[in-house]
Amino acid sequence: MIFIYNILTHFTHYILKLVALFNPKIKLFVEGRKGSFNQLEKVILPTDKTIWIHCASLGEFEQGLPIIEQLKKQYQNHKIVVTFFSPSGYEVKKNSPIADVIVYLPLDTRANVQRFLNSIHPEIAIFVKYEFWPNYLAELKRRNIKTLLVSGIFREDQAFFKAYGKWMQKSLLTFDHFFVQNENSKKLLNNIQFKNVSVAGDTRFDRVSEILERDNSLDFIETFKQNKTTIVYGSSWSDDETIYLDYLNSAKNIKHIIAPHDIKQHKIEKLRNLITKSVLLFSEKEGENPAEYDVLIIDTIGLLTKIYSYADIAYVGGAFKTGLHNTLEPAVFGIPVVIGPEFQKFQEAVDLVYRKGIITVSDKDVYTTVINELVNSDKRRLATGKINSNYIHQQAGATTKILNYLND
Repeated sequence: MIFIYNILTHFTHYILKLVALFNPKIKLFVEGRKGSFNQLEKVILPTDKTIWIHCASLGEFEQGLPIIEQLKKQYQNHKIVVTFFSPSGYEVKKNSPIADVIVYLPLDTRANVQRFLNSIHPEIAIFVKYEFWPNYLAELKRRNIKTLLVSGIFREDQAFFKAYGKWMQKSLLTFDHFFVQNENSKKLLNNIQFKNVSVAGDTRFDRVSEILERDNSLDFIETFKQNKTTIVYGSSWSDDETIYLDYLNSAKNIKHIIAPHDIKQHKIEKLRNLITKSVLLFSEKEGENPAEYDVLIIDTIGLLTKIYSYADIAYVGGAFKTGLHNTLEPAVFGIPVVIGPEFQKFQEAVDLVYRKGIITVSDKDVYTTVINELVNSDKRRLATGKINSNYIHQQAGATTKILNYLND
């Protein structure tokens, strides 16, 4: 099977180069990798000690960030190498000062693997959540490099747990230890004879817990809110808009802040035209008095986490078709969170739906009913939010468990 895998990997390389001619995202994927080795060889010297952290995309980077921050403190004589697989992670974080060098992970061919590991010669390799590249893992094992999986999550439908996936199980032999998010993941690994497993939880809880220690103030949001009940719609898509816009357009004495996932100008204008209330765009706020508007559309990135601190209720988008966005960032502020019906792949959402800190809605009528109940009952709103903040406090601590293992 590994022979077939290697053939397919080489074949995929050429297919991607062809697709890149027509697809901007794939072009970033292909073009970005051309410079990976040059970047590494400029920054990492043969005498350097290094630690390698691999993240599939932006979400995994956020999970890995608490670990990276602690590694920088505790391993000050080491250089930190961070790799991404996806452009959506690399393009956002490529200039982050958190690491000594951030690059795309070269494709999993044997030649790339040899050159990559020769370039960075890591003492420790850390994979965040998932991404199991057979050639990388086999070579890490051959070189006897300590390798960890952190914030891992496994599901029964993965190849490791199928009869046809026996060859993939061999890749898991590389890992010295698995730090997984839940008991089910541990059970699945135990069932295929992996005992080096700890349920440490999700490092994202450590990340979001730190949010409360920051300065989250935004003067223009303060002015806009005017101490009125405020609903924040985070990372919303058109499917989400069909759910909440009827309520938004009819609600009285409520402030609304929308942070769309897609902030292309034509998308923002389309959304603006669907709203019958007074609308202010963030990009047009200069010279305006935000207090005079009912709806604020955030047509930029990087502010949503702070904006959640002003919310009384949060609606988090993506749980219809595209994939649920981050529910922990609003939840940490102790507010109710409302989402669509497709959340089962997100453990924190599953947990909080069960606990009733997150409320799911399937259509605009259910949404209106739920929001009215939360708006009209301070007691219910506060109690629901408390469930969320308590849950995050209880789940924190994964980073400490992982660092303790490395330091033993």
